[in-house]
Amino acid sequence: MPSLNLHLFSTPGKDDISDVIEASRPYLEDKRDPIVAYLPLGSLYAERWLELNETAFKGLGRLQMVNTELMRQKEIEDILRDASLVYIPGGNTFLLNHRLHLSGISLYLKKKIQAGLPLVGFSAGTVLCGPNILTAASMNTVGTSFFDGLGLTPFNFSAHYPLDSHGQSVKDEWLADYHFFHDNPILMLSDGAHVKVDGKKTTLVRGEAWIWRKDEEKEKLEEGKLIVL
Repeated sequence: MPSLNLHLFSTPGKDDISDVIEASRPYLEDKRDPIVAYLPLGSLYAERWLELNETAFKGLGRLQMVNTELMRQKEIEDILRDASLVYIPGGNTFLLNHRLHLSGISLYLKKKIQAGLPLVGFSAGTVLCGPNILTAASMNTVGTSFFDGLGLTPFNFSAHYPLDSHGQSVKDEWLADYHFFHDNPILMLSDGAHVKVDGKKTTLVRGEAWIWRKDEEKEKLEEGKLIVL
């Protein structure tokens, strides 16, 4: 029976997107001309990064970029239907979520992923997977009123979590406001961290990350260990 297959990062790699490619490879390398549904919807300037991404995936998969302003809902759904993988990079999380909802594809995307379509995402693409996007560090410059995420995990996410104590204390003070209104845990991923969701199991594959449950102290996670609520 199909289940969730998510690879979530804070950053796509060290000065490149090598971590994204490494996570994507098992889902593409044995297929004939596999399609990667590429959703750079958090960026106002996605075309600038298209060549870099196409080059990185060359010989592994063929990127089909989704543009919600220029494509109809059915066109986007056709890409997702034929895709072997969906890849959602970073950018402004509020813009990303706004475009997904406004285009009408958010629910279809969620259903495809729940039915087994693998997802690789980083930064905004990671935050999107939680119940809501309220722990995103982006500014809501688009003025969206859509705050529900894809709801693929019970965790909210915070990307680019600092490693230094001062940076953490500033971020923690800000994130504490979320728990004033909401009960679900927050996963805080430092740059370089990789979290894998396999069905109902969530694991820190590598890197440094923390979980913060409401009314508890945050807990540093161990590589290779399952993350529990």
